[in-house]
Amino acid sequence: MRVSAIVVLVAAMAGAAELPAPVTAGGKPLMEALKARQSSREFSGKKLPEQVVSNLLWAAWGVNRPEKGGRTAPSAMNRQEVDVYVMTAEGAYWYNARKHALELAAEGDLRGLAGTQAFVKDAPLNLVMVADTAKSGDLVYAAISAGAIAQNVYLYCASEKLATVVRASIDKPALEKGLKLRAGQKILVAQTVGYPK
Repeated sequence: MRVSAIVVLVAAMAGAAELPAPVTAGGKPLMEALKARQSSREFSGKKLPEQVVSNLLWAAWGVNRPEKGGRTAPSAMNRQEVDVYVMTAEGAYWYNARKHALELAAEGDLRGLAGTQAFVKDAPLNLVMVADTAKSGDLVYAAISAGAIAQNVYLYCASEKLATVVRASIDKPALEKGLKLRAGQKILVAQTVGYPK
C-alpha cells in the first residue's frame, strides 16, 4: 500500500516533514510532454502518492542547482519571490524548497478556498502561488515566475498522465486569511492537480 505524503506530515507533528528525494530521471521526452499538455477540470478524488507529490513539487519550484540554490523555474535576479503552498484534505502546507519539505501553514481542509469552481474542493491537491513582496516589490516579476512554475507543473502532469489546470478565479481575501499569510504576501494564482476522472 502506498503511503501518502500527508500521512507522513501528520505523523511529523512539529517542524518540517521532509519529502522523499525526487526522482529526476525518466518521464516523457519534452516534445511528447508538450504535445500532451492540457488543462482539465475533472479530477478523481484519489490521493496522490508521496513520491508523486515529491516529484511534482521539485518539478514545480525545487532546487536543481544546490551549490547556488537555483530553482527549476526562473526568478528575476534570483530573488525567489514566489512561495508555493500545497492544500490537501488534511491541511495547507508551505513548500520549503531548500529542505524539500512541507511545513504546516494551517490545519484542516481548506481546499474549497483555493478557487471558486466546484471541482477545487474535491481534487486531492491544490497549489497556490504567492508573491512575497518583501523579496521583490514588483508583482510583474513574481507573476512571470508563477507562470513558469505553473508550466513546470503542466509538463510534469503531462509526463505522468495527471490532470491539472491553473486558475485565477479565487476569493483572495478568504484564502489569504485561511493560509494565515503575512502582510506583503499576495496570492497570484492557484493550480489544481490530481488523477483524471
